[in-house]
Amino acid sequence: MPFTRRPLSPVRRRAAQALAVTGAAALLLTGCGSSGTSGSSSAASSPAADAAGGGSGGKRTVKDATGKAVEVPAEPKRIVTLTQEDLDAVLALGVKPAGITNGQGLNEPPAYLKDKVQGVPVVGNLLQPVMDKVIAAKPDLILAGDMQDEQVLKQLREITPATLVTMAPTDDWKLAFRGIGNAVNKLDQANKVIGDYEAKAVKAGGELTRNKGAAVSIVRWNPTGPSWMEKKQFASGVALDMGLTRPAAQDKDGNAHSPALSLEKLSEIDGDWLFLSTLTDDGKSALKDVQSKPAYQELNAVKNNHVVTVDGSVWSTRGGPLAADAVIGDIGKALAGN
Repeated sequence: MPFTRRPLSPVRRRAAQALAVTGAAALLLTGCGSSGTSGSSSAASSPAADAAGGGSGGKRTVKDATGKAVEVPAEPKRIVTLTQEDLDAVLALGVKPAGITNGQGLNEPPAYLKDKVQGVPVVGNLLQPVMDKVIAAKPDLILAGDMQDEQVLKQLREITPATLVTMAPTDDWKLAFRGIGNAVNKLDQANKVIGDYEAKAVKAGGELTRNKGAAVSIVRWNPTGPSWMEKKQFASGVALDMGLTRPAAQDKDGNAHSPALSLEKLSEIDGDWLFLSTLTDDGKSALKDVQSKPAYQELNAVKNNHVVTVDGSVWSTRGGPLAADAVIGDIGKALAGN
């Protein structure tokens, strides 16, 4: 499938910021009439919604990432996810979905989640659902990621009105995950998952011995050249949570990535360690072609044998708790004891 817009380029990110001002924080505002176990001080009760909910097995009202109020099942049974971040989130909460989409840049589910979704119907590609397949999955809740195509959203809402945009373009993964947790009535569990992740990141960072605080370069190689990730991009945030740093050229706020760099600017991807990923076969080919060139061979990370190839479907996406766990594992394997 063609490469999608994730993570955002700087230009598209600024445009998205103008359109999406409420973010996934809106998902944390609920009016509920359920007997769910995820009560939280951040959830605001609505008498009207309580009356409509009818108690256990009823409905709850949540606001999605665009601020739209959506009535959802108090205990959803058949969830369809349209992004791998939504899929990652529900799996981390112990929910097996009724339908999923393929991973970013893939024609199959992401490798790190594949074993967990054996037998689950694929209803399309990332943010590109096939409506007949969605209907066949009989969803009572659709998690539509950062879908911005209003025509597609309209079609999905005809299948079930319980269709949620779960993340604004600039939301970080923890905020989006908490919003999804609230939407499926598992906010307390989502908060625990985040707490456990943060404790694990700190512990893993403390085990990096002489690489504690190392400057890690996080790069996706595109067909047109490499792009480094800004500090608030998913994998970058995990590295920072582990106490690592970013090279000076990459020490930029934001959840986007740089434009593809020319060979003349290749020094921008250097660091104490270089984590390289690709998403497409063309990207892999472009990376292979450049690895024999002097500009690449002269990078300090290359000279020191500190280049680590990682899975782009984990490192180059918006992420979730299971992907974050994979990133911690990749960093620990590469840096601990070296």
